[in-house]
Amino acid sequence: MVFPRLDWIGNTHCTFAFPVFLGNQYHLNVGGDDFYIDLLFYNLNLRCYVVIELKTGEFKPEYAGQLNFYLSAVDGILKKEQDNPSVGLLLCKSKNDLVAEYSLKDMSKPIGVSAYQVTSKLPEELEKQLPSVEDIQKRIK
Repeated sequence: MVFPRLDWIGNTHCTFAFPVFLGNQYHLNVGGDDFYIDLLFYNLNLRCYVVIELKTGEFKPEYAGQLNFYLSAVDGILKKEQDNPSVGLLLCKSKNDLVAEYSLKDMSKPIGVSAYQVTSKLPEELEKQLPSVEDIQKRIK
C-alpha cells in the first residue's frame, strides 16, 4: 500500500481540522453534463466545502481552471447561505512554483497547490495516531 505524505497540511494558512469526508469521485451534474470531484470534504471549523483534486504528474495551468470550475459548481449547487465559500486544494506529484503562481494570480477563489511525496510507510507520528490493524479487526467482530 502506498500513502501520500500529509506534512503539507501543517504548512497551510488555514486549518483543516474536523473535516467530514463526503466522497471520492463525487458526482456533480452541471447543466446536464457530469463531473467528478476527486475528494470532497466539509470543514466544520471553517464552515465550508473543501475540494481536493489529485494529479499524478506535474502541475499544469489548466488544472487551476478545472479546480476553479469545481469550486464554483460546489458553491452554486451544494453551498448553503450559512456556509463560507469553498476552498480548493490541488495536489500534484510536482510543481513549478512560478507556473503555479501565475496560474492562480488573478483567480479570486481560495486555491492552494502543493506537491506530494509517495511513501510505502506511514510517518511514525501519524502511525501512532491511528488504530492498529488488530484494533480495527476487534471492533469489526
